[in-house]
Amino acid sequence: MSRIAPTFAALAASKKTALVTFITAGDPGPEMTVPLMHALVAGGADILELGVPFSDPMAEGPVIQRACERALKFNVGIGDVFGFVREFRKTNQSTPVVLMGYANPIERIGTDAFITRAKEAGADGAIVVDYPPEECEQFATAMRANGLDLIFLLAPTSTPERIAQVAKFGSGFSYYVSLKGVTGAGNIDVEDVARRLAPIREHVKLPIGVGFGIRDGETARAVAQVADAVVIGSRIIQEIEATPKDQAVEAVQRFVAGIRSALDR
Repeated sequence: MSRIAPTFAALAASKKTALVTFITAGDPGPEMTVPLMHALVAGGADILELGVPFSDPMAEGPVIQRACERALKFNVGIGDVFGFVREFRKTNQSTPVVLMGYANPIERIGTDAFITRAKEAGADGAIVVDYPPEECEQFATAMRANGLDLIFLLAPTSTPERIAQVAKFGSGFSYYVSLKGVTGAGNIDVEDVARRLAPIREHVKLPIGVGFGIRDGETARAVAQVADAVVIGSRIIQEIEATPKDQAVEAVQRFVAGIRSALDR
């Protein structure tokens, strides 16, 4: 069993909303990834999404595209990502880590090898942006058999058929993409999110995290009224970009602590 379900259960018992944070592995340098992961937790993150650098991240806006480019300059690949998780687990055995990326790196090493290496490293699940749930029954089953969750994306354009597939094969939580477009674009309409989540919850009984467009504590707190988790990625990457490398860990922890404080008010 992954750490994700117990984490959501504990937060629900405390009447808290989960804070899910994203960084790209290897950005701004490979030596920074594990310290940044620990800083996210110290700031109040409940679940970490660790991006696998990819040359064509189709769902990402310019901010995360740049993060991938910086990481790829250091030749950071999926094997390095497993290594970062393994290093993180030496001192943190409790915070769930979800690997987020695209099919190509997984297909290159093979799904069985991915599952084995992810489990051995201490990961808890994966979000594979371009794996449609309709084609993932075997992979999702194998992930669950190894105590890993396969987390799917839902969007404002998701059909009832797609929602049903996510309900059938997804585990851990479901990630609702609040905007039409790429990460970091636009601002969230919380009323629209609430309206669209209602029919999704009729089918999907997992916790639902909402991301794409959450940039500050006020928005995070508003989203928390309708979601089980708020997901922040691009805004954290911007914090890294705007800060000298030797101050990035401290800046990220401070920013996340501000979001956590807003959620817990």
